Amino acid sequence: MKMRKMIAVAAICVAAALPCWAAGGVEFNSNWPVKGKRVININTVVRVNQIEVSRDCNRGKDEAHLHTVEAVETFRKAVSDAIPEAKVTWSFSWRALQDPRPNYVAVRKRVVEYHRQYGDEITFIPGAYFAPMYNSRAQTNRDIHDGLKLVSEMVGGGYRPHGIVAGFLAADNLRFLAEEEGIHVAQGTIWSQYGIDNGDGDGSISYPYYPSLEHACKPAQGKADFIDCVNLDGWTCDFLCARKFGFEGGGNSRTGVGPIETYGRLGLKNGMKETRAVVRSHFGGNFKRNGFGWIVVNWEICLVKLNRPEYTAALTQWLKGVREEFPDTIVPLMSEFGEAWRRENPNNDKLDYRFVQRGNCIHRIFSEPNLEIRWYMNRKFRLATLRDWTKNEPEMVIDFTRYDLPAKEPPDASVKKPRRNWSLINRINQKGRRPQDAPIPLSALTEEERRLVDEYYQKP
Repeated sequence: MKMRKMIAVAAICVAAALPCWAAGGVEFNSNWPVKGKRVININTVVRVNQIEVSRDCNRGKDEAHLHTVEAVETFRKAVSDAIPEAKVTWSFSWRALQDPRPNYVAVRKRVVEYHRQYGDEITFIPGAYFAPMYNSRAQTNRDIHDGLKLVSEMVGGGYRPHGIVAGFLAADNLRFLAEEEGIHVAQGTIWSQYGIDNGDGDGSISYPYYPSLEHACKPAQGKADFIDCVNLDGWTCDFLCARKFGFEGGGNSRTGVGPIETYGRLGLKNGMKETRAVVRSHFGGNFKRNGFGWIVVNWEICLVKLNRPEYTAALTQWLKGVREEFPDTIVPLMSEFGEAWRRENPNNDKLDYRFVQRGNCIHRIFSEPNLEIRWYMNRKFRLATLRDWTKNEPEMVIDFTRYDLPAKEPPDASVKKPRRNWSLINRINQKGRRPQDAPIPLSALTEEERRLVDEYYQKP
């Protein structure tokens, strides 16, 4: 009887064109409506060096002593203790997939067990975040192809991931991923990243979109420039903090739900308040505006041992608190969320994301309690306004990035000639680095710009 059941399951698996490893544990599931959902995605990075610039060159210290089975188990337990059915995406760098040292061998084995136990996804991260900054597009494509093959060999049983974690990817890399590798979900943009870390990429939409062949930060405008790969952010940020340039003014533009920028910089108490405030923004009022709410965070596994133990414990506390406040919160794989969104949105035509956030009184340097920021994001542009709501001041435009204009990415980079800035910046940018970025009233937009805005919002 047991053998007949196993054969039946295998037959169903083949008939559905699913890899048969799914039948051995928790199956991949993207067959659910995004509308009405509150979603958290948790991604991890297992690497050897902080930035694996290329296959044979790296920057940063060897982090082998931080990547242990104990660290992996501590992190997975922190998630499971809060939400038992939660799924985690584990992305391995080129070196981490092949490092012969016992700790990496043991880590790989343990994560494969998590895949079978929880339905966790195991995938590849090219360059450990910044592949286009140091490599040609063709080399990054080769790394993606060979890296995914190593992942499949590592897991066995015909396994193939449904998504990839990358930090940044160029448009051609996203095209390659979709057309040549058959993968249609990528964490390929870091929203608002500018003047911080090892690369810049401001200018995209913060929620899911299909990128253009012209530029990874630009939503595709139609069939002619369409890439069938859902491009996703990697770290949900406080919108008020994110409008700043790096550490300008003593704060951190990446403040949001990431552990380094919250617990590490604000302390556990205020860090927890910040992460909960950001979630409340997306799962509260903005949930009503957009019909769904989405939070994403990437954790480098090195942080489990590198930082204080309380930081990892705070992950449990954070997730428990979110589930208590919003009981319907789900924690699927990033690729499950991306594929669910893709099923409901065959193109960018219906993109219309709207966000309102007031300062949360926690990070007063950036998230000023007297300020209110409004974001409008669609296929043709993104627009942000800022005002002092305590004085009932009029809104001032602080970002107007047009997607209906031609865009062009930088030429290929190399190890000897890296290219840091892959941003899409044109009319007005939130970082305020150019004279033309000075805030202006809505009435100061040109007649053409007003017509463009009015196509979507009669009174933004």
